[in-house]
Amino acid sequence: MPSATRVVGLITHPDCLLHDNGPDHPESPRRIEAIRERLERDVVGAGLGEWVEAPLARDDDILRTHTESHLARLVGLDDLGGGWLDPDTHLGPGSLDAARRAAGAVVLAAEQALGGGGPSFCMTRPPGHHATPSRAMGFCLLSNVAIAAFAAIQRLGAERVLIIDWDVHHGNGTADCVRQEPRIRYVSMHQWPWYPGTGLAEDTGSGNLFHVPRPPGLPADRYVADLMAAVGDAVDGWAPSLVIHSAGFDCMKGDPLGGFTLEPEDLATITHQIASRAAGAGICSALEGGYDPARIAAGASAHVLALAGAGA
Repeated sequence: MPSATRVVGLITHPDCLLHDNGPDHPESPRRIEAIRERLERDVVGAGLGEWVEAPLARDDDILRTHTESHLARLVGLDDLGGGWLDPDTHLGPGSLDAARRAAGAVVLAAEQALGGGGPSFCMTRPPGHHATPSRAMGFCLLSNVAIAAFAAIQRLGAERVLIIDWDVHHGNGTADCVRQEPRIRYVSMHQWPWYPGTGLAEDTGSGNLFHVPRPPGLPADRYVADLMAAVGDAVDGWAPSLVIHSAGFDCMKGDPLGGFTLEPEDLATITHQIASRAAGAGICSALEGGYDPARIAAGASAHVLALAGAGA
């Protein structure tokens, strides 16, 4: 193994396959099945990744981000056997455990990164970046990355956390969770206008939100350059202790729910450039969107190989 590379923790759990949104829902178990098959071949097979079991998120970590009533609603619906939380967000048997694993995975990834254990990629579902402090929406039950960011700040000793979200949809939930916390900065590049209709450049929170709304169909290098310019603004005079990628592979060309044009090599470029801009910070990554299994598998492989330092 070249000395510049490092082994990436691939954090997942079988419980994440239990979350079932129905046969026609785009957020399906096949998403992580396809990613696992590709990572096993490209990353684990190359000695650059190892599988790690995701723990269940602790209630105290969840409640740093979400209201007690939100968690109680999820638990209550789970006790009743499940149901729809909004027109596209479902909680069924096994969904709450999957969500707790998804949040717990990112907390573990943050803990390992801050402890010098190297980068991790959380191959979990459901995604999280649309879940607000008090509401599940947009396929998301818990705000996984925000939960990890607050745990990092309040429990794990991080001084500053940078979240970089390149999902094609704005992470309104992440933004709402962190907008009053100056120790957490959030950069989001997302399609505009598009679901959920938030994320205007003028929304800067408490000076900690850096929104990059862009139309569909631009050249891929334009999206890369604009995202990296916003990251540069976010880290100017502000060195993060921890960087968390909100890795939404629906930013890739051909995704059925988006109109961006990025290719796997663009995601590798973004990953390498962010590591360079945030030298010295711990780095981890969590799966958000992406709804063409073959494409997201290719994108995840490129991203994780870049986390490992391959091709840098």
